[in-house]
Amino acid sequence: MASVIGGQLVTTIANAVKDAPPYMLAGYFLLSLFVVTQIFYLLIYTVAPTPRNILRSETTYKHIEANGSIGTSKPLPYWKNAYEQRKRTAREKGDLSDSNIRIEDAEVFMSLVVPAFNEENRLGIMLKEAVGYLQEEYGKDNSHITANGSMRHRPKGAQEQNGYISLANGSAGKVPTGWEVLIVSDGSIDKTIDTALEFARSLGSESAGSIRVISLVENRGKGGAVTHGMRHVRGEYAVFADADGASKFEDLGKLLRELKKVQDDDGRGVAVGSRAHLVGSEEVVKRSFLRNLLMHSFHLLLWILTPKATAAIRDTQCGFKLFSRPALPYIIPHMHSESWIFDVEMLMLAEAASIPVAEVPIGWHEVQGSKLNVLWDSLGMAWGLFVLRAAWAIGVYSRT
Repeated sequence: MASVIGGQLVTTIANAVKDAPPYMLAGYFLLSLFVVTQIFYLLIYTVAPTPRNILRSETTYKHIEANGSIGTSKPLPYWKNAYEQRKRTAREKGDLSDSNIRIEDAEVFMSLVVPAFNEENRLGIMLKEAVGYLQEEYGKDNSHITANGSMRHRPKGAQEQNGYISLANGSAGKVPTGWEVLIVSDGSIDKTIDTALEFARSLGSESAGSIRVISLVENRGKGGAVTHGMRHVRGEYAVFADADGASKFEDLGKLLRELKKVQDDDGRGVAVGSRAHLVGSEEVVKRSFLRNLLMHSFHLLLWILTPKATAAIRDTQCGFKLFSRPALPYIIPHMHSESWIFDVEMLMLAEAASIPVAEVPIGWHEVQGSKLNVLWDSLGMAWGLFVLRAAWAIGVYSRT
């Protein structure tokens, strides 16, 4: 009986379509298309992640005083506030030239952001390697920095002399020196914060103050922790690195050199560490068949779903990326993803803003204690990539 009724319904619809004038069919098609697109928009709007509000305590940091005690929590600087004020002032004056809306000057040369979730066992080892390199390369010896070409972006017409930047108008700016480390404890419930502060204390009075420890009340995810740290960097360059120490930190020098080669006239540039050259190595070959299959499948999805320049990056997920300070306002304020897929959003935002990106081979080794569930997190990354691309494509996410 049901099949008979169903057949009659199909026949009736077929006859109606056959007898309908072309303009009515076109109208039905457009209406159906509109309804489908609206349903799709609502679906993506519903599932697209929205970062939670930042709590007041998360805008402060802990540090070690010169006498070795833990100092009173201090407010974190936020470069976006001054940047937005400059933009508002420039609009009022009707002059939106780059000189009027540039990000405020850096206070140190290099900032390192370390996202950390329950990393009491691995954090100290990573920090020892990183801080040793930072102190040696970007410490207070200004002549060493300029000798290696690692100086701040110079505006057009600027010249370097004796470690200073002489501008076309005769003014001069001191090349920023020094470094800082921002350790972002992402809702850790172990002794991650204590480990970070104890490491800072071990550096002695001269360098201990360069370590800033930020505590997120609730876990945001690696992407959320990195973005939070990047909001508060003071460096001319800002790099983030995983707390496991898997990346060879001294390769930061490679990232910096390659970034300076590609950065544009406004000083904007990004350099991403890459493990793509290790795909055929013994360490990767020894991985399980499932892990390698999921890796290649994810690369295929990236190639299909992301814009051209982002799709050309062979390793989007390496946790070792360097940004020039002028590039930050075009990327960090517009971040939405706080999960493993956040790297892709950073690269997509850089591409949308026409910021040059260099992919740089780095040293890397497998570290025990990974919190990545290969199967479920890979599926989550695939779904997150689809939602992320759709949200930006149909306007759920926007730069305004």
